[in-house]
Amino acid sequence: MPDACPRIDPLLARIGREGELGLLFRGRIGLEKESLRVARSGGIATTPHPSSLGSPLTHPWITTDYSEALLEFVTPPFEDFGQALHCLSGLHRYVQERLQEEILWATSMPCILAGEKSIPIARYGDSNPGRMKYVYRVGLGHRYGRVMQVIAGVHFNFSLHEEFWPMFRQLQGGEQLRAFQDARYMGMVRNLQRYGWIVPYLFGASPAVCKSFFVDSEPDLLVFDDTTYYEPFATSLRMGDIGYQNRKEEGIGVKANYDSLHGYVHSLACATQTPCPVWEAIGVKVNGEYRQLNANQLQIENEYYSSVRPKEIPRDMETPSRALLERGIRYVELRSLDVNAYHPLGIDQHQILFLHLFMLYCLLRDSPLIDEQERREIDRNLLWVAHQGRDPQLKLQRAGKAVLFRQWARELLEAMEPLAEAAAAQTGDLGYLETLREQRAKVDDAGLTPSGRMLQEMRDRGEGFYEFAHRLSREQWRRHPSHPLEEEFRAELDRLAEESLQQQREMEAEEDEDFDRFLERYFAGQVEGCSLVS
Repeated sequence: MPDACPRIDPLLARIGREGELGLLFRGRIGLEKESLRVARSGGIATTPHPSSLGSPLTHPWITTDYSEALLEFVTPPFEDFGQALHCLSGLHRYVQERLQEEILWATSMPCILAGEKSIPIARYGDSNPGRMKYVYRVGLGHRYGRVMQVIAGVHFNFSLHEEFWPMFRQLQGGEQLRAFQDARYMGMVRNLQRYGWIVPYLFGASPAVCKSFFVDSEPDLLVFDDTTYYEPFATSLRMGDIGYQNRKEEGIGVKANYDSLHGYVHSLACATQTPCPVWEAIGVKVNGEYRQLNANQLQIENEYYSSVRPKEIPRDMETPSRALLERGIRYVELRSLDVNAYHPLGIDQHQILFLHLFMLYCLLRDSPLIDEQERREIDRNLLWVAHQGRDPQLKLQRAGKAVLFRQWARELLEAMEPLAEAAAAQTGDLGYLETLREQRAKVDDAGLTPSGRMLQEMRDRGEGFYEFAHRLSREQWRRHPSHPLEEEFRAELDRLAEESLQQQREMEAEEDEDFDRFLERYFAGQVEGCSLVS
């Protein structure tokens, strides 16, 4: 269990002497950004996913998440990070051209809701893969409720350049290349959990929520005004108690094993094969209609909520765990980012550069295994920062001792400084140094954080959360047309939309397998998990 934030100067110097330092900074990123479609009046859209955008089942870049109204933009991976933002911007403008009386919501927490039934579950057509995606979402609604499923976020996908790994393995020594790569990626994942509390503090943008989010219960939050709940020092209620979680302590969740890729894969595989009495009470197939894919702890691996995931791209009929076991880790997905309410794309260049530094730092520094005590500390620290991160007296737990949050945050940012200097020198991008200065300023002055700015702005303007978010949504929607969409990119998206619709039609026309048999065959391909992990 680490007890400090050691600098990584010696390792950087060694890579520079004996390897090729430039390879460290030639990674690739991809962005996934969720956005609710809302009516101009501010309520969640009840219209279907626009067919002019293509099929959400088969389109590679424009799809839906839980709800028919929850769009998800997915960029391909780019080595030039600016291209990832440019692609995301183009996707937004393309969608805007095709929405009529609707806009995209600017915040993670949703707009005015009218209960569970007001949230349309995403549909993907009549093919078996499409039905499976729909039934999975029906199951999520029964298990956790539909309301929390329409919280939006941004996922930051990162991989090192393929030429980095042989060079780094030669310096570090050890096992076969793929095993070395998987082990170092899992070390990165563990450190991203250890220090992941820094992300909601610096970029959290959900300190308040519309009262309509809570349909049948009173939350343990303060009243901001007649329409809004909040917490005075909150950074990201999305990452707190009101967000989507798997609760092991209630017997209906699981904690993944992050000791190794093998342990991770088999712990999640076990959860997808272990019956859960709470979910059994819902029923699986009732009166001929599926309520969930199964009654296990997890229907599929994707149900497991985590702030970070190791990922490989599954092939046809392949489970995520099987893909990881067969081909190893392709990239790491950081999932703890709120939608940046102050940027029309939900994320900006300086956020990307900081996250790049942060993930590299988590890769390069030592990463011991996480024991039970540290697991409890990791979970508590993230929760405390989500709900109380801007409290100047907040203390976190580190190696069994209390440490001031601000002290630890300053230590972490200071330890990243040589990495920022090396990145700026190798890439010529001074933004790495600038973003580190910006984040230090936020630690020194919590009012500079997005969550602090939001609450102050709401107070100054006399706005509740809904009024604030609706105003920003309209303002940002008006900005997009000022940047015309390139004709070549529009033509490419038109082509992808038509191809995706045709692909869905072909899948449905060729479908000749019973859905029950399809599910049986899919789950037969699972990794055997429960006998292989404690």
